[in-house]
Amino acid sequence: MSTFYKRATSVFTKHPVVTKLLVVATVSSGGVVVYSGARPFNGAYADAGHAAGKRVNKKKVVVLGTGWASTSFLKNLKDPSYEVQIVSPRNYFAFTPLLPSVTVGTVEARSIVEPVRSIANSNGLDVEYREAECFKIDAENKKVLCRSTQDSKVGKKEEFEVDYDYLVVAMGAQVNTFNIPGVVENTHFLKEVEDAQRIRRSVIDCFERASLPSVSDKERERILHFVVVGGGPTGVEFAAELHDFVHEDLAKLYPTLKQYVKITLLEATDHILTMFDKRITEFAEDKFKRDGIELKTGSVVMKVTDKDISTKERSTGEIQSIPYGMVVWSTGIGSRPVVLDFMKQIGQGNRRVLATDEWLRVQGTQSIYALGDCATINQRKVMDDIDKIFKKADKKGQGSLKVDDFKEVVNDIIERYPQVELYLKKKQLNNFVQLLKNSQADEELDIEKFKSALSEVDSQMKMLPATAQVAAQEGKYLATCFNRMEECERNPEGPGRFREEGRHRFKPFRYKHLGQFAPLGGEQTAAQFQLPWDWVSIGHGSQWLWYSVYASKQVSWRTRFLVVSDWGRRFIFGRDSSRI
Repeated sequence: MSTFYKRATSVFTKHPVVTKLLVVATVSSGGVVVYSGARPFNGAYADAGHAAGKRVNKKKVVVLGTGWASTSFLKNLKDPSYEVQIVSPRNYFAFTPLLPSVTVGTVEARSIVEPVRSIANSNGLDVEYREAECFKIDAENKKVLCRSTQDSKVGKKEEFEVDYDYLVVAMGAQVNTFNIPGVVENTHFLKEVEDAQRIRRSVIDCFERASLPSVSDKERERILHFVVVGGGPTGVEFAAELHDFVHEDLAKLYPTLKQYVKITLLEATDHILTMFDKRITEFAEDKFKRDGIELKTGSVVMKVTDKDISTKERSTGEIQSIPYGMVVWSTGIGSRPVVLDFMKQIGQGNRRVLATDEWLRVQGTQSIYALGDCATINQRKVMDDIDKIFKKADKKGQGSLKVDDFKEVVNDIIERYPQVELYLKKKQLNNFVQLLKNSQADEELDIEKFKSALSEVDSQMKMLPATAQVAAQEGKYLATCFNRMEECERNPEGPGRFREEGRHRFKPFRYKHLGQFAPLGGEQTAAQFQLPWDWVSIGHGSQWLWYSVYASKQVSWRTRFLVVSDWGRRFIFGRDSSRI
């Protein structure tokens, strides 16, 4: 027995992959149980290290939030010299792009969530999680004040403080209601998993109420009128998913109610999916019209009651009252109260979201970083640094330079000011030197001519969209910086030839847009990717591409398997219409 134990211990020690995957086939139960990612020994050692006081010299990193940005940060953090504490009221990560699918049962809610403790422990780092809500950030004393989501024995939620050396604010955002009366009380949001579950129950409730014999036909029309406010990707995808759910599944169970169902999409601008290529916008609008989804563009919501939604037509000023059975609100995001309070502390009270530099460090602070929907990068303008750029190129101080003299600083300019690259692309110019040559026939520039050549470059500055793709890239970038933070502190300088005191020795964050999808229902999806050229694909082929990309982007093999199996179940058996 002792010999067997030693051999088994040797196998698990030399081949840790054995501990990562254990498949137990049980014939009697007729199934297969898959267990993965277990770390019992690591956990024991971590506790022992904590008891022995091995964290004394570790820098404490506090992460607020468990969304896309913070999860990407945790998955890519490799340096064991940090003690990480996660504070969030949500103890799981949710794959939010599939929330519209959850609302109608195409995918189950548990299939798109992964416990944050599983994610945090995947790298074997010193990580702890606290299920609590941060209600105040004390930047002066390097503390965050938190309130537990669990009720204590005395009936009050426990409050506690967490100190930090570095703070990562990734709290996301809340739904923006634009202070329109009745929105909070009478509409459904689609931001969290719980929101999707409530919408699913409400849809079934509408059909059950409408099926009662005492309900009049006029009342049935109201109850089965589903209104979606917001023509962005989330609103459009939900409307498409709801249409498919009604016509493919509910129509079979409630055959007498199909004629009363109506779906209306309200959008304040002139078109839906305005962030996509015009070809996608036109296809989506035409498809919705063919499917019977009513599009009301140019309609601004003024008020929402428990039975009616009032809109104003931008073109005519006409006020309309639309009776409804359920409203889903998907119109944008706003900052959380704790973030707004923090912004006032650091002198950013006049902004909508936290402003950071290109290294994701909150402006006005030294050890606080912000990423995801709660922050935006305050990109530096070329014209603000135009004198410094010219001086760097003019090494001899002549005051006048030939265009070719700028070749040595071109890479630094492109790296430091991404709007230059966007401007070159817009003007169909091959490089920065060509831009200067096109502006001057004599190929010689002084400072005034140099300013003239670059005067329109800053017009290409754009805020990054509040998407999962941006947040994930920011989290990965910041983790890379933290993995080299010790090196950074020894050499606290900026990138390239434009290094500045107090800056990091890292390249600034640069968002790389990989593409985007817009599922339109009926197994058709619009896809747009930025390759060396803009590639647009619409139809059934793009739907299968959507399936493969979203499956591959799942945070774990467990969720990947569950999501794919949900899609397969839906193809075979249809969507579940139970009210659970």
